[in-house]
Amino acid sequence: MAYVISEDCIACGSCIDECPVSAISEGDIYKIDPEMCTDCGTCADVCPTEAIHPA
Repeated sequence: MAYVISEDCIACGSCIDECPVSAISEGDIYKIDPEMCTDCGTCADVCPTEAIHPA
């Protein structure tokens, strides 16, 4: 199951470089492409606002 980013996202960028498959796209609130996400959770581990969680 893919991870999702909630509205708690502050667009800090800490998750972007952690994603091994580049499934995260930038914006006011970052988004994770569910087709690309491999459910590894490394993005959630580095999120300072705990805005990333399993869908």
